[in-house]
Amino acid sequence: MITDNDLYTLAIFLGSLSMLLIVLYHFLEVNAQDDTHSGSKSNLSSDKNSAIMPEKKGKTTEADPAPVQQGGIKGKEKGTVR
Repeated sequence: MITDNDLYTLAIFLGSLSMLLIVLYHFLEVNAQDDTHSGSKSNLSSDKNSAIMPEKKGKTTEADPAPVQQGGIKGKEKGTVR
């Protein structure tokens, strides 16, 4: 049967190993080179934006901004101290 000491050692080892793997993954991900070689940087950034927000065809209109309410908490006025 596994003892408390063995379980503690196993937990520390597995936790440390997982943290090292996470750090290694992030290091490799940050330093990875992109596979795309065609186009300039401006084309790449516009491609990324078009994938996130595709262009709408036809006539587009912008909605009016949401109205801003003046004042504070309902039932209380500015400057009142209790």
